[in-house]
Amino acid sequence: MKKFIPALAIASLTLGCAATQEPSQAPKTSTKVNNVIMIVADGMGPAFTSAYRYYADDPITINVEQTVFDRHLVGMSSTYPDHVSGRVTDSAAGATALATGEKTYNGAISVDGEKKHIETVLQRAKKHGKKTGVVVTSQVNHATPAAYITHNESRRNYNEIADSYIDNDIQFDVLLGGGWQYFIREDRNLVTEFKNAGFEYIDSFQQLTQTNTDNKLLGLFADVGLPPAIDNSGGKLLDMTKTALKHLENPQGFFMLIEASQVDWAAHSNDINSAMAEMHDLAKTLTFLEQYVAKHPDTQVVLTADHSTGGLTLAAKGEYRWSPELLRKMKSSTYAAAEKLLTMEVNQANIAELLANTEISKDDVAALAKAKQNAERKLKTYEALSTEQQKEQRKPNVHFALYKALNKIIDNKTNTGWTTSGHTAIDVPVFAIGNQSDLLRGLQDNTDIANTVFSLVEK
Repeated sequence: MKKFIPALAIASLTLGCAATQEPSQAPKTSTKVNNVIMIVADGMGPAFTSAYRYYADDPITINVEQTVFDRHLVGMSSTYPDHVSGRVTDSAAGATALATGEKTYNGAISVDGEKKHIETVLQRAKKHGKKTGVVVTSQVNHATPAAYITHNESRRNYNEIADSYIDNDIQFDVLLGGGWQYFIREDRNLVTEFKNAGFEYIDSFQQLTQTNTDNKLLGLFADVGLPPAIDNSGGKLLDMTKTALKHLENPQGFFMLIEASQVDWAAHSNDINSAMAEMHDLAKTLTFLEQYVAKHPDTQVVLTADHSTGGLTLAAKGEYRWSPELLRKMKSSTYAAAEKLLTMEVNQANIAELLANTEISKDDVAALAKAKQNAERKLKTYEALSTEQQKEQRKPNVHFALYKALNKIIDNKTNTGWTTSGHTAIDVPVFAIGNQSDLLRGLQDNTDIANTVFSLVEK
């Protein structure tokens, strides 16, 4: 392995990119599994790990270096939901399959087609006396964490789901992510209730290194989801994971869910800039866990995706090229750049500055100016409507129009393609670190992964 290029501009890349770490293999022994770490990279189809390999590659060397994902790839998984929802899963049904081993309808949170509760692997681990924890970059009551912790007929019932975390017997010892909006409400303050139940509460990332590891821990760091990794010092998934582990380690073992939630969010927006930053945040975390397993051989790590999002293509319009160089230089999200452009003149100099001093053509300027003008015109028309008429329409969003237009410019420069803003039905990769990784080799269904994890928890 060659040393990694120091020019990658995402903050915290100097912590050590997964592309160049020497493998730290877990001992191949029959050590009993005491700890299970399940990682769900929401929306991460196989094109994302391929893209990350090229993004993380050292351009000075001839070879394309392996990444931490490449080192631990063991198989593929199908993702389809219950037949009533067809062949394309949403995150709720996908997470339910991974958490319970049973298929269900899209939108379901660990309930079957008749709305009956299905036991989750996290709940089973708790019954076996293990500590349990959940770390996500979304709100903590989003589809994936909810499917491991609780039950609800609809993923959209965010307040009900948050309430159930304390009303239906607390199932976790650590919960870290976003979600102030749902936990601190006019009708109920769940943070206060968790404090009264003996939890330590933190609400800033700086506090992650200051917690009392003897305590149960609730950490909420944003109103809804966390800031995009690229705008958040390169991401906080690793920091949250390290803190959670310190609280979970105990002789009886633990089960931990980690979700890299915002790979999916970036892909829904066809935002390759944020997608690669979220992948890097995940890669740093997986590299740390690779080393953690080497030191704690009774730990098994399993990583997969609930589905693939966006139909990502590495080369578009028939041109045999994918060029991630611009992505390596970006220092902020495209979403943040679009927000700045709201109050800036749309010209070559300003756009170039926002996009890491890349070359901007007159066509790029014209496309952005047109997107801004059209959105402003639609917004003005909308604001002239009556209140009743406005209720029947979606309010035009100038910021989002600029965001889409900037993403399109980046797509053209990197030659990135997308087929959809939604999910796809393709199989997703499966990765494993630990002495029981052979159990996850080959092609399997997402319910098979859950059954394997159940067996590991019960060993």
